[in-house]
Amino acid sequence: MTRRHGAAILLTALLTVGVSACSSGDDGSEGGEVVLRVGDQKGASIQQMLTAAGQLDGLTYKIKWSLFTSGPPILEGVNAGSVDFGSVGNTPPVFAAAAKARIVIVGATESRVTGQGIVVPKGSTLRAPAELKGKKVAVAKGSSAHYHLLSVLTKNGLSFDDIEPQYLQPSDALTALTGGRVDAWATWEPYTAQAELNNGARVLVDGTGYTNGYGFQVTSRTTLKNERRAAALKDFLSRYQRAVQWSNANSARWAAIWAKQTRLPGPVAERAVQRRLSAIIPIDDAVIASEQRIADSFYDVKVIPAKVTIADFFDRRFNGLAVVAQQRK
Repeated sequence: MTRRHGAAILLTALLTVGVSACSSGDDGSEGGEVVLRVGDQKGASIQQMLTAAGQLDGLTYKIKWSLFTSGPPILEGVNAGSVDFGSVGNTPPVFAAAAKARIVIVGATESRVTGQGIVVPKGSTLRAPAELKGKKVAVAKGSSAHYHLLSVLTKNGLSFDDIEPQYLQPSDALTALTGGRVDAWATWEPYTAQAELNNGARVLVDGTGYTNGYGFQVTSRTTLKNERRAAALKDFLSRYQRAVQWSNANSARWAAIWAKQTRLPGPVAERAVQRRLSAIIPIDDAVIASEQRIADSFYDVKVIPAKVTIADFFDRRFNGLAVVAQQRK
């Protein structure tokens, strides 16, 4: 099996494993029972994480799962009214806000940033970020990797005009990297570990000193206005937070389960899990200020069309859950 074929199988497995669905009415109910529509990412596998942590037991509502390639499509679903909950990185909300999407950030986590990586293929002569000048760099537009790339370029005296950005989703980006069509790939876990361990890639620079490790749990204003769905959302957010803490405390076990369910190679899952251990944090002024800096950075280089006041897209009503989570750890 070639490396490219193996990568395609792996990414297909991540896309297809663990998706379930149930039909629901426009009001978010099915036969009187509330249905919460949850958007998952193939690289995040929150459905598998909640299952492994026992956090899908005893639900008083149904869950309709949908799987997406990255954070921006999840927020498109939130804006379109087809997703009630999604967990994304630090950058997708900025792009959604710039597009005046009807999203609301209701929860936050802070992860290690060592899994945020700009990787180069095996045999690459690139050794420093400044050497990206004139190179083709793959990145998912509006993803956390997009800001990481911007920050790396800026702090090394470069801009997007100095490189040839190739806006690709992870599966296409990995194929482009291994096929020699791009010189580097800005990505996140588990793709960083996958590129390293399966394809011989090397991390040119990780997120240390370049980005925050924030992740956000996002919903819509419509969901929050529906009393029954908002109650289900609060319960699900609490379960999600407990599952995150379970995965931290049982990282080796979680990596083994995740690898088996998604067909990720064990070493890839283990490295990815260790690099993205997350803490539950409340939404506070510091979190919002950090996100505002990301928004301003993209506006300054004209990647987003309008200046964003990111505070308008945060809602602190569920901060009490984060406080409880911090006391529980």
